[in-house]
Amino acid sequence: MIALLSAAVVVSTIAACGLRPRVPSIAPPARGALFGAYVDPPRYTEKERIAAFEQFEGRLGRRLDIYHDYHTWTDPFPSDSDRHFTARGTTLMISWAGTDTRDIVAGRYDTLIRRRAEAVAALGRPVLLRWRWEMNRPNLASQIGSGTEYVAAWRHIHRIFGEADVSNVGWVWCPLTGGAADQNFGAYYPGDAYVDWVCVDGYPRSPRESFGQVFRPFVKWASGVPKPIMIGEFGRTEGPPGSRAEWLDAARDYVESTPQIKAVCYFQSARGVSGNYSVIKESDALRALRGWVTDPYFSP
Repeated sequence: MIALLSAAVVVSTIAACGLRPRVPSIAPPARGALFGAYVDPPRYTEKERIAAFEQFEGRLGRRLDIYHDYHTWTDPFPSDSDRHFTARGTTLMISWAGTDTRDIVAGRYDTLIRRRAEAVAALGRPVLLRWRWEMNRPNLASQIGSGTEYVAAWRHIHRIFGEADVSNVGWVWCPLTGGAADQNFGAYYPGDAYVDWVCVDGYPRSPRESFGQVFRPFVKWASGVPKPIMIGEFGRTEGPPGSRAEWLDAARDYVESTPQIKAVCYFQSARGVSGNYSVIKESDALRALRGWVTDPYFSP
């Protein structure tokens, strides 16, 4: 009790002096992997975002480790739903969209970036931040420019967060794998000093493509990077009865056999670009995903 009171006094004293208490960012588990999700709500209100995520947790049988949320470049965040989940002890991951990388480097958005940095720091909870995920998508080429320009923009944002003394952010760098995406991952990599987690999004391009086939090219590349891997988005669309459950079961085996993967986030949405990734109305697939969260490997 004395130690707890002392810690509280220290935090209060720091706040009274106008300083910011140090909050550690998210470290990967020593064994196993964190499990989280993005859950698409019926309508994009804060109340329905909270309800949809908690209902999904209820279907799976436990609270998830990561609440994944998306924000546009000019969105004010953290949002009410972001605060709700961090307050209950769930790790928040924000996917923050981007704008023209050349404008960022030129300093046009420094005030906006600084405001977001200060707001995240004021949250006082660890946050995973994915700035401009899937930067190697072909439809983002005009915004991203070259890999060199993307890296310069990432480092610029990182520097402003550092100047704002933000200690509670884990930087999650996340390209896309598969399809027409540029698979030269290293061209977009900001460098070990600017990244805490290497992440990748991916979806099978056909019912026959396994989870391992989707993610193996990135995992091979990331094996040479001294960072934990996160699967930032994954899922499979509907198919013949039982096929999605089999795919998910095999995916779990692949993750458990790849110890560098330290976190996964399911993309629970019926409105995915390529189809319906929601497992709610498919009992076999829901059972398979429940197998992930009840597996001790995903409860580190």
